[in-house]
Amino acid sequence: MILLQQQREETCDISLHIAITGESGSGKSTFVNAVRGLRNGDEGAAPTGAVERSKEPMPYFHPGYPNVTLWDLPGVGTMKYPAHKYLELVKFDRFDFFIIVSDTGCRENDVKLAQEIQKMKKKCYFVRSKIDNFMRDERRNEDFSAERSLREMRKNCVQGLRDQGIVSPQVFLVSSFEPNLYDFSLLQQTLDRDLPKNKRDTLLFIMPNINPEIIIKKKKAFQSRIKYWAGLSGTVAAVPVPGLSVAVDIGLMVSVVKSYVTDFSIDKSSLEKLAERTNVQHADLCAVVRSPLAGVEITPELLTRVLTQLAFIAAFMTAEESFRWIPVVGLVASAGLSFVVTYRALNSFLNTLADDAQRVFEKALGLN
Repeated sequence: MILLQQQREETCDISLHIAITGESGSGKSTFVNAVRGLRNGDEGAAPTGAVERSKEPMPYFHPGYPNVTLWDLPGVGTMKYPAHKYLELVKFDRFDFFIIVSDTGCRENDVKLAQEIQKMKKKCYFVRSKIDNFMRDERRNEDFSAERSLREMRKNCVQGLRDQGIVSPQVFLVSSFEPNLYDFSLLQQTLDRDLPKNKRDTLLFIMPNINPEIIIKKKKAFQSRIKYWAGLSGTVAAVPVPGLSVAVDIGLMVSVVKSYVTDFSIDKSSLEKLAERTNVQHADLCAVVRSPLAGVEITPELLTRVLTQLAFIAAFMTAEESFRWIPVVGLVASAGLSFVVTYRALNSFLNTLADDAQRVFEKALGLN
């Protein structure tokens, strides 16, 4: 049981420190908020504006994952943070990777910083921000082609960095207000590829549902953990104390299902924010949700009610209580049944909630 608990903690509580820097007005604070699933002005959001707000490295914890910290760093090349001492002053070693944000092209100080980061064998990525503004201007051209405009922008950014000595620059065209468009998904995929294996799920779960692939990846990551949760349930069920098995099973399931709902962004708060952000009525988003566990408070009473409505679960729970008081054999059988009940129930809830997340995503973007 202790081993299974440790495995859960190791999977869920791995720290991730992301450094985000750029000049004032480049959109770095808005980018910090977008990654955290917040809008500018939301409670806990990084303050934005053309004036440099980040006079010191400012940590912003992810609202759902306090083990993930996005650091809004001061711009490079100020009197307090000169380029040649920048990495030392911001304590370079604590960060997993750097993202340099620019709304034009990377300036001389940004390039110097990137070169130093590469020398120290850490990953550095370039985000060309405010692409929505750029595309709006491009649409005024009579021969406008979105594909051509983005291709040329990316090519110019990459070539400009190469000309200044950056080796294999990775450039992403991003709109923090429209993360489902442009290169936000590509940035997530690249970070997922480059991060150590033990930190990939940590990154995955903080990402908003900006494309169907992220929903699928989250579902697969959750599926890989179900055997640990079911094993913990089965271990507790083997202790012959009346009522303990059901109480622990339900308590564990409540915790897991809450993480499903939150990380798929189909909790009440997330649905309300999505409705405001996309101008889709909250009621219309809720109308495509089929699970009784989405958009509501998850309580033991609610989960028990939903659980007992599943025919195979009800049968297993009845069988478990029958086996519990048969000496030795009963304890082993009870533990095995508890594992199967929890495993199948969590898989059933996961499948339904992942499907709901997909439908909500499609409704919000008008894809259905």
